[in-house]
Amino acid sequence: MAAAGKKKKKEQPIDQDFIGKMETALLALKTEIVDNLITSNKDFKEIMDGEEPKDLADIASDDIDRKMIEAIGVQELKRLKMIESAITRIKQDRYGSCIKCNKSIPQDRLIAIPYALMCIECKSEEERRNR
Repeated sequence: MAAAGKKKKKEQPIDQDFIGKMETALLALKTEIVDNLITSNKDFKEIMDGEEPKDLADIASDDIDRKMIEAIGVQELKRLKMIESAITRIKQDRYGSCIKCNKSIPQDRLIAIPYALMCIECKSEEERRNR
């Protein structure tokens, strides 16, 4: 007689209405990020194009501003790529499945992070490994 083990609970497919709402949210996030990047780029150009002579404090301040805009831009570009990936997964009917273990990502997690690639367990494991 086989040892009694835990029955594997069948994963429920994600509701199509929920996926539609998430796609709308992802597209809105994408638009927001693109608008932010355009604004940041204009700010960056204004800093770079300043023609008036500056003292050392102004130069240092501009350098800090420049670095902050660059850092924000890099972070926003990463988010934009993840959003694009999530939109692609929606089109391929793979949205909401963990890329590591293929289990369903809880809807609460997807609401919090619509472009989440992994379930909480796999993401936590990855973060522990990367410490």
